[in-house]
Order: sequence, then C-alpha cells, then structure tokens
Amino acid sequence: MKLYSDFAPRRTRQVIGDVLALATIAAWVWLGITVYQLVENLSAFGVQMEEAGAGFRETMTEVGDTLGGVPVIGGGIRVPFDGASGAGAALEQAGQSQQVAVNQLATGLGIGIAALPIIMILVLWLVPRIRFVRKAGRAKAIVKSGAGIDLLALRALASQKISALSKVDADPMAAWRRGDEAVMRSLAQLELKSSGVRLADEAS
Repeated sequence: MKLYSDFAPRRTRQVIGDVLALATIAAWVWLGITVYQLVENLSAFGVQMEEAGAGFRETMTEVGDTLGGVPVIGGGIRVPFDGASGAGAALEQAGQSQQVAVNQLATGLGIGIAALPIIMILVLWLVPRIRFVRKAGRAKAIVKSGAGIDLLALRALASQKISALSKVDADPMAAWRRGDEAVMRSLAQLELKSSGVRLADEAS
C-alpha cells in the first residue's frame, strides 16, 4: 500500500490534507460530545423529580401502613395516604420519563451535529485518498512486474490529457508505435507522476 506520493510537493499537500481532515473530524467529534453532555445535564431535573417522588411515595406508604393498623378506623384513615403514595409514584415515573427523553434528545443532537460534517469530510477527503492509493499501487505493481515503460506509456496515452501529451511529442501515439524510447520514457514518467510514483532510477 502506498499512502503518499514520491514527489515532495504533492506529498506535502497530502500530509497537510490528512492532518487537517483528521483534526477537523476530531473537532466535530468533540463538539458532538460537548453538545451531548450539555443537553444530558438537563436530566438532573428528572433525577430530582424521581428522587422526590420516590421519597414521597415511600413516606406516604409507611404512614398509611402505620395508621392502617389502628383498630376500627385504620382502614378509612389509610385511604388518603394510599392516594398520596400513588401521586408520589406518578411523580417518580414522570422523572424517569424526563430522563429518558433528555437522553434521547442529547444522543440525537450529539450524533446529528457531528455525523453530517464528518460524512462530508470523508467524501471530500477520504475517497480521493483511497483513489490515489489504488492508482499508485497499480502503477507501482506495473513497474515491479517488468512490463514497465511500454505499458506505462500506453496507459499515459489512454488516460492523460491531450495538452500534457502534446508537451511530450507532437504525435506521441506515432512515437509509441515506432518504439521511440525517449518519448516512451517521458510518457511513462507522465503516467507515474500522476500516480505519485517515481521510477527507481530517477533523482529524488
């Protein structure tokens, strides 16, 4: 796998692009986590509601149990305390529901804020980088295979811009057909340079 170009200017741009992309992704992840934590803090009110409801329910239940044990009148006295205990349970449940709702909102906002920018960065940065790695890998494999200059020159004729080819020779196809070594080498170098690969005998 070849991650970076053999040519310094392009390699520098690639390294800078990678660093900036990764730093930007990290920044969006941090922002998503920060938003999640800020919204999640709102669940503290739900925790208080749950605790208050649970405490009130337990107290009313205990009082009802105690007064319910009084002979003759215990059953009647207990009724309002049982109702108050039910109200405490409802408050406890409302606190739990508020915590769930806040957690879902915090998760949705945190992921939503970070995900879209990160996806855009991956499309604009990672996809071209993968294409470069694949193209450079194929070019390097051709060089190592021994097929070398001839095949690379042919690939250049098929894939490079006409303006770039015309700088090599007025009629590069004719030069390739007659086996002009100088032109074929220039075409091969053109193809390799676009792939970020340097011939072994080229100067660094």
